[in-house]
Amino acid sequence: MFKDDSVRIHHILDAAREAISFADGRSRTDLDTDRKLNLSVVRLLEIIGEAARGISEKFRDSHPDLPWNKMVGMRDRLIHGYFDVNLDVVWETVTQDLPSLITELEKIVAD
Repeated sequence: MFKDDSVRIHHILDAAREAISFADGRSRTDLDTDRKLNLSVVRLLEIIGEAARGISEKFRDSHPDLPWNKMVGMRDRLIHGYFDVNLDVVWETVTQDLPSLITELEKIVAD
């Protein structure tokens, strides 16, 4: 693994863990009513996507099971479509997708 890839993987892990911790004990409705929760979780997903974008093609090709394009695509939608963010998708990503992403990335880091 290239040094930059390692740094970016850790950025993804840190942001994913933090997003999950912010959502812990909260509900989907809180994303609508708590502006700080909304902004922080969206920003953390942007960081995940930006870090994923910077992962080398070689590393991405060696781990095709990870949703690289989805991570980058989510970032693009959040940045460029900031006025029309689907908070249902944001909530599902944080509560359903990030835990398994963390598990997979932790396996890679451990190797």
